[in-house]
Amino acid sequence: MKIPMEERRILVKNHAREYQRARKQEKTRILDQFVKATGYNRVYAARRLRGHGKRRHLGKGVVVQGEAAGCFRRGREREYGPELVAPLAKIWKNLDYLCGKRLVEGLPGALKSLERHGEIELEEEERSKLLKMSAATIDRLLSERRSEYVLKGRSGTKPGTLLKTQIPIRTFAEWDEGQPGFVEMDLVAHDGGSSQGDYLQTLDVTDIHTGWSEQQAVLNKAQTWVFEGFMKIRSRLPFPLLGIDSDNGGEFINHHLVEYCQREKLTFTRSRPYRKNDNCFVEQKNYSIVRRAVGHGRYVGTKTLENLNELYALIRLRTNFFLPSMKLLEKQRVGSRVRKKYDEPKTPYQRVLESALVKKSVKKALREQYESVNLAELNRRIGTVQNAVERLACRDRVALGTPPQSPLGNHQQKEGRPFPPEPSIACLGKRRMAPAEKG
Repeated sequence: MKIPMEERRILVKNHAREYQRARKQEKTRILDQFVKATGYNRVYAARRLRGHGKRRHLGKGVVVQGEAAGCFRRGREREYGPELVAPLAKIWKNLDYLCGKRLVEGLPGALKSLERHGEIELEEEERSKLLKMSAATIDRLLSERRSEYVLKGRSGTKPGTLLKTQIPIRTFAEWDEGQPGFVEMDLVAHDGGSSQGDYLQTLDVTDIHTGWSEQQAVLNKAQTWVFEGFMKIRSRLPFPLLGIDSDNGGEFINHHLVEYCQREKLTFTRSRPYRKNDNCFVEQKNYSIVRRAVGHGRYVGTKTLENLNELYALIRLRTNFFLPSMKLLEKQRVGSRVRKKYDEPKTPYQRVLESALVKKSVKKALREQYESVNLAELNRRIGTVQNAVERLACRDRVALGTPPQSPLGNHQQKEGRPFPPEPSIACLGKRRMAPAEKG
């Protein structure tokens, strides 16, 4: 049974003077009696007895004396002050608004790139503090900034549960996800909500082992254009292509691609019908890369095609060189909960360098390219091309006489959002730019 507060105050007053004058052994005895009588936590009780009756200066002429002086925590000064929020937010923005667990791994590389090209200047103390921040500290410092970018009431393609099952069509080797070269591919339709007529598609290819991702826009889903886009992507991969896995669309399951895989000795598998989670790796990139970069608008025409491919040529550098991702190692069901275990966040570039199956000449070329990339300038160029793509989408909608659709619904654009300032943004169909999570 708890004793009343008034009686506790009397006990503090009676024991405080004796406790403050006693030796160490006597203090232990007094503290034991006091804790037993009041039910206080031992550390809190000792603080109450030490501080009772003493004068405590709180600054600006404020002095507390008596019982209240023992109620203040000593605490410690903040190690990461508000002066670190601005440089941290700049790095966070340049890394496409990553979560703390991924940002803490991508921060050193991004900071080096920004400093190398004169985009950020930090004192040595600030720099060391940024580099030793934990993921929890990063999330805490960015919590206010992150809340400005939260959109509600949005829907679209989102990554599903990580499952993988292949139904082989023709194989020359078993799938080995422990080495680079086995990829998943999928098409992302830019139809703006209407499947009538022709519209652009994005061919998305993701390597399972390294997470290396490539995107190529094509005029439509005709197998001729899709195969041409696939060949361009293959030429950009930093490792030999060993196998591909696709869905059951006719743009992939056709004689042209099957014969090519037979001729090139490539493993070709397909997913089960109506099971998108079979292609979970590329389905995740459909959302985190394609949809977040260009949204859900309708894109048509060769000019827009050129701009989209220009945009993807820039985004591939940011995604593969600077954005860490976590790979699922295992998941275990405990009762009604599922516990997932991930590996350490690494960029696709880092995973490629760690692979012993990638040629040294290729690694050297990748290092040189990485050193030459100015992350801040790269993001500025990405924003410029995104604005151009959006203006073309608006022009096409006006030419077709289609009323504009707001990408934000009832939510107004906030100041500082990474949306272009032109009124033409109303023509875009839901380009999501909120902070990313696991990639």
